[in-house]
Amino acid sequence: MSRTDAILQRLLSLHPKLIDLSLSRVERLLEQLGRPQDRLPPIIHVAGTNGKGSTIAYLRAFLEASGQRVHVHTSPHLVHFSERIRLAGTLVDDETLDGALEHCERVNAGQPITFFEITTAAAFWLFAQIPADYLLLEVGLGGEFDATNVIDHPKGAVITPIAIDHQQFLGDTLPEIAKAKAGILKRGSPAVFARQDDAALAVLMARAQSLGIAPFIAGQDWDAHSEHGRLVYQDQTGLLDLPLPKLVGEHQVDNAGLAIATARHLGLPIDESGFAAGLGSVDWPARLTPLSGPLRDRLPQAIELWLDGGHNAHGAAALARALAAMARRRPAPLVLIVGMMNTRTPQSLLQAFSDRAPLVLTLDIPGEPNAHKARDIAAAAQALGLVGRATDSLDAALEAAAEIKGARVVICGSLYLAGHVLAQNGTPPR
Repeated sequence: MSRTDAILQRLLSLHPKLIDLSLSRVERLLEQLGRPQDRLPPIIHVAGTNGKGSTIAYLRAFLEASGQRVHVHTSPHLVHFSERIRLAGTLVDDETLDGALEHCERVNAGQPITFFEITTAAAFWLFAQIPADYLLLEVGLGGEFDATNVIDHPKGAVITPIAIDHQQFLGDTLPEIAKAKAGILKRGSPAVFARQDDAALAVLMARAQSLGIAPFIAGQDWDAHSEHGRLVYQDQTGLLDLPLPKLVGEHQVDNAGLAIATARHLGLPIDESGFAAGLGSVDWPARLTPLSGPLRDRLPQAIELWLDGGHNAHGAAALARALAAMARRRPAPLVLIVGMMNTRTPQSLLQAFSDRAPLVLTLDIPGEPNAHKARDIAAAAQALGLVGRATDSLDAALEAAAEIKGARVVICGSLYLAGHVLAQNGTPPR
């Protein structure tokens, strides 16, 4: 076990629950650390159900293409914990990370605190020590009581599309979930909203109006779409004709549009050339990413291999739409290799593909006791009228997929599975 892994194991033992939404514990530790949250560069705080990480990836790409130094905090990681913390453009190195985690562990002195809370405090402590121009800060879960929501005056808040997810923590209805997300809005800080369901938008608007905020809203104040192989963005200041993003799928046009709207509404130092360069350089692994390397080399040349970390109904619908668009351009038999955590039902993901009639090859996610069993995911596929077949491993699933001539193979269902795939492929995020 590495030093980092040993530290993280100790931090996991500080609270009986992995998730216990509250601000009191992290606020107490941050006070003991000297309130690093008050010494951070301008913060763009991002909440929502899906698209948070992609929106942040676009913002980082735009800012860095424009010569800005950017801190980033995202979660979860795929392969290495260090992926969560990017210091002025570079993933935190092991020695720096270990030092920050151990410092927070000493200061905390064994007091109850969740894993996400203490690691977020460690990230803030690091961000306060290293100069940067901006901090892109992703909410972990919800918003109002998330450990990141200790920032009094962010430069701006962004809310990506809100959908039903994490009901056990945020509530069973869209308005309840939207209320939690709206908790990141702050008086005096501009806000940008992605296109929302009417019920969610009503809650967001009520919160914004109570704080005196006039949000910048998709479909009302700005819009973005693809047209003739280009990304077209428009708001009250004019139109941008840009290249399509490097990330695949119409939902990535939406995410890129949200990032552009944020940059323009917040007055970030990015011009049209910066947007164009960022769209071409953006990187966000396991978001409908084509795989190359050892795993791809096991398949015949005519077979495509893709990886996607979408794990809820909203993400599955976006993936299904992207795959349908691919099929219109080049028809191919669809094979899904699926592993899922038991926090979601297999049906919630698989029903998005019921009209595509894919072959569904299922597997247990290695090392994850809280994952669905391959046989149960296969049974759910069969109940939806799909061909579902349980396999023993990723290797076995790829071997079965290799038998389908000219297939489009998509590994999906969980970020935990995506991390296992990237590790086995020797291509962790950098």
